Amino acid sequence: MPDTLIRLVILALVFILVAALVQAGRLFVARQKRLALAVAPTEHTPGLEFAPGKVRILAFGSTNCRQCHVLQQPALRRLQTLRGDEIDVVEIDAPGSPELARRYRILTVPSTVVLNPAGEAHAINYGFANLHKLQKQIDAVLAPA
Repeated sequence: MPDTLIRLVILALVFILVAALVQAGRLFVARQKRLALAVAPTEHTPGLEFAPGKVRILAFGSTNCRQCHVLQQPALRRLQTLRGDEIDVVEIDAPGSPELARRYRILTVPSTVVLNPAGEAHAINYGFANLHKLQKQIDAVLAPA
């Protein structure tokens, strides 16, 4: 009986530790996202000049990122087909642009940053962002105030 009790206590402790680590990870990602959304506009960043009235999507990826090529790029191409007159998509090699990746707190690739026409970060997506999610974010940026 005591052996079973010890196993249950160990199992409970492991569960509590895993739950604490998951919560700490969520808080870390939420903090990084808040900091990324507070970044000053990118209107003066070389290569990120803005077309008036257009939403800019920064698509961070890398050459060896399978999700970037198989999932994110096709979703972004489809988005450009549907909303090309309202958006510009800029593909950025995250390892090749470390200062820009740091600026937006890129934690993983693929990641997308949706910027309003003034160059201010409106939304950031760590990991794959599907077409529907990106369209909702664009609609939120373009909605009348």
